[in-house]
Amino acid sequence: MKHLALGLAALIASGALGADPAAAQVNLSAEASSPGNSPHVSILHMAEIANTAGLASLQVQEGQTLTNSVLNVAEGRTDIAPMPLILGFLLEKGRGPYSKQGDKGAELAANLRALYPYNAGAYGLIALESEGIDSWDDLKGKEVWNGPPRGAALVNARQAIFLAAGLKDGEDYTGHQSNWGQLPTTLVDGSMDAFVFPLTFPSARATTMQAAGNAVIVSTPKAVFEGDAYQKIFNAPGNVPIVINWADMGYEEGKGIRLISEDATFRGLGTAFADIVHKDMSFDLAKALVAEYIDKLDALKAKTAYMKNVGLATLDPKLSGFCGLNSLKYHPGAVAAWEEAGYTVPDCAKD
Repeated sequence: MKHLALGLAALIASGALGADPAAAQVNLSAEASSPGNSPHVSILHMAEIANTAGLASLQVQEGQTLTNSVLNVAEGRTDIAPMPLILGFLLEKGRGPYSKQGDKGAELAANLRALYPYNAGAYGLIALESEGIDSWDDLKGKEVWNGPPRGAALVNARQAIFLAAGLKDGEDYTGHQSNWGQLPTTLVDGSMDAFVFPLTFPSARATTMQAAGNAVIVSTPKAVFEGDAYQKIFNAPGNVPIVINWADMGYEEGKGIRLISEDATFRGLGTAFADIVHKDMSFDLAKALVAEYIDKLDALKAKTAYMKNVGLATLDPKLSGFCGLNSLKYHPGAVAAWEEAGYTVPDCAKD
């Protein structure tokens, strides 16, 4: 699949798919994460539709670390990239992976503008049926894979476990970390009792686990999710609530994956994303790109099963992660495209 995705990116960039690249108005550079998630699909989709419409030819570099990609857009070295919204906040404050930027971080963050929002899934607990894990409380004393060695994913996974069950990594359970690329092997090698990470719906990670047996996905309990403590985490930049019914999750009843929830509904902490550009991108180009994106939303949802469940075209600040402590704004050209298409862009997210 990785080689297929790389080949597709090359075809898109070269113009072998769609319109003649010579007809494209501009050449743009783009970065994408590794294959297998919504940020990767989103960028490749934009590359394809922009080229086909003769708007731009995107040269896509895949498998990039998004911390670096965001900095590249802010400094004008890359034209478009996916960004978890928390990274824009951290850059602005000169914290975390951007501590070296210090006070300059605010100046760099001010260069970023969004084209459209989406999310990368919601944190859930998943385990093999054979482990006998039916609740977050059951993680006590277990070996739990909870993310890469550092970064927002690990922080959020630990937070999700603590809020759902009051358990702390290293005290109540043993957390294990490795790079995302190692996860498919870990899902089936029997070394872990359970996993807590972002799940899309359906999730390729869940179906990968099925190679080792039937699996369960455990939702955050409704009372916990709707409680004050859990709701406060949605005030933090980049965190969004995700609630989805079992019927819409993309799995077949009795086919190897079971949801554990009191009302057949999954609830979890979601990670908000946007595809971003530099503020100096022309109004007309940003508007044209977003207008084409809106026109091809159905095609994007059809590309991969989970894309219909990642909040595409959801501009509500609470569900998209915009406004509040997040200062990221939509590009004025993007605002014009959304509004002309009949969507309401929140005033707090306008430049």
